[in-house]
Amino acid sequence: MRTNFLLILMLFVLQNVIAQTEFEKIEACLLNYLEGTANGEPEKVSKAFHEDLNLYHVKNDSLVTWFGKDYIGNIEPGKKSNRIGRIVNIDFEGNAAIAKIEILMPRSKRIYTDYLMLLKVHGQWKIIHKVFTYRLYPE
Repeated sequence: MRTNFLLILMLFVLQNVIAQTEFEKIEACLLNYLEGTANGEPEKVSKAFHEDLNLYHVKNDSLVTWFGKDYIGNIEPGKKSNRIGRIVNIDFEGNAAIAKIEILMPRSKRIYTDYLMLLKVHGQWKIIHKVFTYRLYPE
């Protein structure tokens, strides 16, 4: 009985260690996106985004699609932007994940919320889909 308990405990600990490692890999991918956009590092954003990623948002009650390659192309190397990003939460199972990001934009007085879908492709976590919206800073 004691052997079974120890075996189950060891499996539980091992599962948590593996999960933590995957969590850290997802977090690193998200930080490449956040830091790359804030610091003018398109190569970091390219590491985070899957090559087929598109971004979606609503403007004037219509869906707008923005190609990921165009988004990355708009990042000027070395030009820092006034963006303060943070990871709100991450949820994952197996090779699929979803994350919520919040980005403060003091200059435009906006707070953006990104909902990101990620997949682990060829052993690396990649953002494959981005939906975003914003709200104005509270007065």
